[in-house]
Amino acid sequence: MATNVHTIAQTGFGTGTNELYDRIRPSYPSESLSYIRQLSKSTAPLNIVEIGAGTGIFTRVLLTHPEWATSIGALRAIEPSVGMRDFWTKTVKDDRATIIEGTFDSTGVEDGWADLIVIAQAFHWCLDHSKALAEFARILNKDGAVVLIWNLEDSREAAGWVAQLCNRREVHENGTPQFRLNFLRQSFSTPGYTSLFHPMEEKEWPYYALTTEQIVTERQLSWSYISVLPPDEKAKMVEDVKVILERGDGKVWINKEEGTYQYPYTTLAVVSRKK
Repeated sequence: MATNVHTIAQTGFGTGTNELYDRIRPSYPSESLSYIRQLSKSTAPLNIVEIGAGTGIFTRVLLTHPEWATSIGALRAIEPSVGMRDFWTKTVKDDRATIIEGTFDSTGVEDGWADLIVIAQAFHWCLDHSKALAEFARILNKDGAVVLIWNLEDSREAAGWVAQLCNRREVHENGTPQFRLNFLRQSFSTPGYTSLFHPMEEKEWPYYALTTEQIVTERQLSWSYISVLPPDEKAKMVEDVKVILERGDGKVWINKEEGTYQYPYTTLAVVSRKK
């Protein structure tokens, strides 16, 4: 199974990294969960497959959202990382939800079982879009849909400190897959996509998470390609983050005395409905 997973994802999200990841990665705005629920007109409980479920951040939000309270028949989470699966199992306590090992193109789900596939903050790690799309079409029922959702740090013009963090971090990307919407659009205009799915639909929400210097610093260290850096390079990253935050270009305070301020995101949902 590991051969279907990018090597940086295997090491960067391996055992020992998951508590930090789960603690400081942002949740999702309630409006995005409401939007996803409205994609299906069925009043019967839905069968959901969540691929790349990670530590369960999105899983827990979905299971506890009021509009989803009676809407889920079963949720099958798919995750290749054993460390993340172990953490998911510790934090997701709901009889409707289970997790197994799998990847985008090998879920182990039977044909036509799923009403909905959700992939939160993960599809940019997909190594073969054509194989993944074929797998999605196989496991979806005739009215099913795929939802890809990301919290994007793209508010560079609105918050200078976020832009500076991104610029400092991205010198270490080293070719690892990152979200680029144009790449997604290119892939989703190929015959492998258009033969199986309707044109993709997009919806965005502004999202402002409460943050502190500690959260921002740990958030920076949680990126997969940062987590695998040598200790001296991580220490230099921490120093540079401190300088950026002290300068605070574009920082919007929530409570200056308590050291809390806004971390701006754009939450993006991309929907593909099965033909």
